[in-house]
Amino acid sequence: MPPLAQDTAAKRPPTLWEQTGGLSGLFFSALPPTTFAIVNSFAGLAAGIWCALGIAVAFLVLRIARGQPLNPAIGGFAGIAIASFIAYRTGSAKGYFVVDIWWALAGAGALVVSIVVRRPLVGVLWSVANRAPLTWRRDRSSVRGYDLATAAAAAVFGARFLVQNWLYGEDLTGWLAFAKIAMGYPLTVVAVVAAAGAVRHAERRRSHLRDPARSPSRTGSRMDVP
Repeated sequence: MPPLAQDTAAKRPPTLWEQTGGLSGLFFSALPPTTFAIVNSFAGLAAGIWCALGIAVAFLVLRIARGQPLNPAIGGFAGIAIASFIAYRTGSAKGYFVVDIWWALAGAGALVVSIVVRRPLVGVLWSVANRAPLTWRRDRSSVRGYDLATAAAAAVFGARFLVQNWLYGEDLTGWLAFAKIAMGYPLTVVAVVAAAGAVRHAERRRSHLRDPARSPSRTGSRMDVP
């Protein structure tokens, strides 16, 4: 690879997939709760906690050894440590999942509020991440697209809360671990697909509005939002 190409590749910002740990991150995100639930069922709460923490540490050491970004491992370790601490303090295995349950409720609430105040969070976060102005807020069609994407994300968070909170109330720790995994990455993919569609639509709208000659005959009305 030529030096310029190598420099470009080195300076390329990591993708969202890379930032979340890639395939190894997907594997290690599912392994701690699964291991915790299994070990707790036959060896007790303390053993389950130590096994989950051990997996988090192993993931951190693995990424250090490979020279990979540590943010996914550090974030995962912090989350597992907090969940383990709650389980230990409450003396209940289901306490391991409390943070996830209430985080899902908080996420759903924040997403819904952002739609109500006409600053859909999917669009705002995309603009912030790309250091782009919120010019899409002046176009009704783009706002509607981001509203739908944000509503899809809110539905994902809301579904996680409703299902896992019910399982928590029924003391179904094993099913809580299953729900955490099944409603984690799979449903996140649904939200990401919706967000990607909204971003593509907003970018097309922005290019049409900057160059009216390229706009279709019906581009939709524009709306200035304070």
